[in-house]
Amino acid sequence: MKKFRTIFLCLCSVLPLSMTMGPVRKDDKSRKPSDSRVHLLHADRLYFNQRIHSTAQFLVGDVRFNHEGTLMYCDSALFYEATNSFDAFGNVRMIQGDTLSLVGEVLYYDGLDQMARVRHNVVLRHRESTLYADSLDYDRLYDLGYFFEGGRLVDKDNELTSDWGEYSPTTREAAFNYNVRLVNPRPPRQAKSVLISDTLHYNTRTGIAHVLGPSNIDNGQNHIYTEDGYYNSNSDESYVLNRSILQNGYKVLVGDSVCWDSKLRIGKAYGHAVYTDTLNKNKFTGNYAMYNDSTGYAEAADSAVLIDYSQRDTFYAHADSFFLYTYHIDTDSMYRMLHAYHHVRAYRSDVQAVCDSMVYDGRDSCTTMYRDPIIWQEGQQLLGEQIKAWRNDSTLDSVYVINQALSVERIDSVHYNQVASKEMHTYFENGEVRLTVADVNVYVNYYPFDDDSLMIGMNHTESSQMKLYMKDRKVEKIWMPEASGVMYPLFLIPPGELYLENFAWFDYVRPQNKDDIFHWRSKRAGTELKESVRHAAPQQRLSDIQNGENNGRNAKKRRSKDSENDTKNKN
Repeated sequence: MKKFRTIFLCLCSVLPLSMTMGPVRKDDKSRKPSDSRVHLLHADRLYFNQRIHSTAQFLVGDVRFNHEGTLMYCDSALFYEATNSFDAFGNVRMIQGDTLSLVGEVLYYDGLDQMARVRHNVVLRHRESTLYADSLDYDRLYDLGYFFEGGRLVDKDNELTSDWGEYSPTTREAAFNYNVRLVNPRPPRQAKSVLISDTLHYNTRTGIAHVLGPSNIDNGQNHIYTEDGYYNSNSDESYVLNRSILQNGYKVLVGDSVCWDSKLRIGKAYGHAVYTDTLNKNKFTGNYAMYNDSTGYAEAADSAVLIDYSQRDTFYAHADSFFLYTYHIDTDSMYRMLHAYHHVRAYRSDVQAVCDSMVYDGRDSCTTMYRDPIIWQEGQQLLGEQIKAWRNDSTLDSVYVINQALSVERIDSVHYNQVASKEMHTYFENGEVRLTVADVNVYVNYYPFDDDSLMIGMNHTESSQMKLYMKDRKVEKIWMPEASGVMYPLFLIPPGELYLENFAWFDYVRPQNKDDIFHWRSKRAGTELKESVRHAAPQQRLSDIQNGENNGRNAKKRRSKDSENDTKNKN
């Protein structure tokens, strides 16, 4: 006891505590001094020492104070009754109500400002939260504690550390600055999420953190960069703003706002959203995009665009909405299918297309277009009720047109090479047409040229099949099993024979560049394809045939009975 008293007196004489306790809050003009007095409840020993301090009461042993219901304990203290304050040393404790306690080694308490400054091994406990610091000032007037030499806040789930921060027991809000780090769950458990920021606001009641300034959230293989966002530590969900970036391996999602659910592994972006698959070198853009990392499902809508930059030239496609499905994910049999619905327009420098809806199958690189599909390649146009296009690396491999097939090649504003048939299969070699096979009800209008590249006339031919071989963009040969036709001199072509019956040239619908894919242009009224009527197949099962015969006999009996009734009525 004597040794402790000697150290205590030396500290008092050399370092006036009120001047050596670190930063002091600036004067607050709206702050009114407290009228209530600090009361000394107990001390084992009380004495004065004019030589050491003329206005202080020296208190030693089990010292206790009370100020407006707040109890403060220490081993020894200097009590300044005139200024309503005291300096406390050793096993300092401050108890406020039944939910807050503050402990440390040294305390300076100002009863007028209701300010407590605690130093060395400081621990503030409030409900389920505990704040550890080396220096902490606690403002009882505003119910706010703040640290400025590093601190650590721990609750039931998280651990937060920073260089500077404050905590309000009333609102349960914490504000941390400089080298902020949030770990969820807190040690010693294995961390699932780590948040690093410059400025963070955290509510211990809701478990929600609001970050401001450059911030990074790591969650397993996922990484989020944001400068303004929210993280819910209870649900492990993130909602980030201001062009935030969500990266998951080779998948990157960016948007004006981005949501990430770590439990469901679902990411969503809103406003100028961009979803990029850096492995497969394609991306979705739009005002909405999402992907499910567990299933490999992705979608985009609202000004949605698919961009494929995996080949030598970038491919752009727009639709009302895109849906990407992944099958047998994380296996050797994995493949993807892409569905595009309504107002599909596609552009690449060497090929363009429009249709109502489209499906791409990754198993065979086949794209199927539905409802008034059209494909253009340079001066050639292909259309029909349905089109299937197979791709080989960066070029078209073949195109299959099903029902009402029409191939048109523009020569000039008046003359067009035309082939119409029920079905048509076109094969490509190095991106250029090599062979076209037309089947069933084949009609051809073809303009041959002489050696001087002068148009000779028009050959109109009808056949059951045609094979057209091309080389260097010129006709190499034409094969037909049997055909009937006529060769018209150029200036004797009947006006009604210039074009086949289903001829149409839809150049006004064709996308002109990658920005034109957003401008939907419908076909002119009356030029839309009407789907072929497909009659029902004949009945094949005996039960169906018997039912049909029975129905026929019953109908015959009803007609006979009706006839007899009519005769009776007339008589």
